[in-house]
Amino acid sequence: MNLFFRRLNLPRDRAPILRYGVAVSSVVLALIPALLISDVVESRLIVFAVAIMVSAWYGGWKPGLVATSFALTVSAYFSIVTARVPTEYHKALLHLTLFAVVAVLICWFNAAWRSTQEELFRSESKLRSLVTNAPYGICRCDAGGTLLEVNPALVTTLGYDSSSELVGRNLAELHRDRQQWAGIAEHVRSRNDFQVLAAEWKKKEGNAITVELSGRAISGQYDAIFFEVFIEDVTERQTLETQLRQAQKLEALGRLAGGIAHDFNNLLMVISGYSEFLLESVGSNSAVRESVEEIANAAERASALTRQVLAFSRKQMLAPRVLNLNAIVTENLKMLSRTIGEDITLVMLPGKEIGATRVDSGQIEQVIMNLAVNARDAMPQGGTLAIETANVLLDHDYARLHPPVTPGEYVMLAVSDTGIGMDAETQSHIFEPFFTTKGLKGTGLGLSTVYGIIRQSGGYISVSSEPNKGTSFKIYLPRVSATGEAVA
Repeated sequence: MNLFFRRLNLPRDRAPILRYGVAVSSVVLALIPALLISDVVESRLIVFAVAIMVSAWYGGWKPGLVATSFALTVSAYFSIVTARVPTEYHKALLHLTLFAVVAVLICWFNAAWRSTQEELFRSESKLRSLVTNAPYGICRCDAGGTLLEVNPALVTTLGYDSSSELVGRNLAELHRDRQQWAGIAEHVRSRNDFQVLAAEWKKKEGNAITVELSGRAISGQYDAIFFEVFIEDVTERQTLETQLRQAQKLEALGRLAGGIAHDFNNLLMVISGYSEFLLESVGSNSAVRESVEEIANAAERASALTRQVLAFSRKQMLAPRVLNLNAIVTENLKMLSRTIGEDITLVMLPGKEIGATRVDSGQIEQVIMNLAVNARDAMPQGGTLAIETANVLLDHDYARLHPPVTPGEYVMLAVSDTGIGMDAETQSHIFEPFFTTKGLKGTGLGLSTVYGIIRQSGGYISVSSEPNKGTSFKIYLPRVSATGEAVA
């Protein structure tokens, strides 16, 4: 009955009035047939018993007792008026006593029944609330995989507007790879429970998400078999794990490369020193001078490579100062134009009122040059190279999805091209030292140097690219005040 009041949106203080009102009304209405059969005590009492049952069922045991009291009063009056001899009085008293006992039993039974019904309703409401408010997707399907029920979380996860768009569809339609569904369908057909099975599903708009599925078989009416499937969207978690592994891998590579480069640089200093000593010792017309010069030149080239490796490992010496990125880019536009060639259009998109950042200007120039050269090589048939600057605020949501970024204000430097782009596998390796897609003409140190410089400067770099859709590198450098203090 509480459910009835809730559906009526009846206030609590008015609900008792309605219950007692129904009790009194039931007995008053029972007076009409009672007056018509006033000479038949049993029939009158049966009519009142029905009124009490209605009152107790609708209002509970208290309104039922009120109706009982009213009915006993009316019945006693009729019994006294109609009784003429002592035996009739005794008989009426017995009837009234039995009526009172039956009425109390009716009230007690209805109270117990109402309590059971309300407890069942509360239990069902709690269970339904658990399913409805669960953060994970939950669905029920038949043995063939047809969806029968879905909860709101699953509707939201898959990007649909209502559950009616999913009910009636088959789980196989949600899988991007039917082979994955074949493995899960085998569990469904054999009625075996399954735990944490990874699968790729597709959302309403076609985007792929990674989910983990767990399911169990349950029996319904007439021995029908259903499956309850629990779905967890692990796309974000998988992305974070991949990014964390990539960061850890680059960190380990940086430490290894830095140690090797440091030791190798010490050996190169010895080679360069002895080369200079030999050049001073031999005459200008000596036959061995040319060979010694080649040794010295090779040592210099090796030293340059070592500096690049040290840049990746973030062990080079920097001379940071407060600078404006727009000024650095503008100063290098002519040199960039000559470097990329005439078949590539260079576009500068400077941000308005760009904030200052504390960096080594020479290193940032090298970063811009390396990214421009990479963009040029990705556009053999020509295209557009865009360099953009802007003030950006990276919030906690962005930082959570892009470790090890910390929230705050940054100055962004974006270098984008319209070239051949990269697939996801290539993107996962581009910042590794000695990884190159240019064959023998590439050293594999350009982007790793960029990565090292940016990280040593306290910034972050990200890449977004798709095959045949170009590539965009975004660099985020901490924004500082004119005195070099970080902007809060």
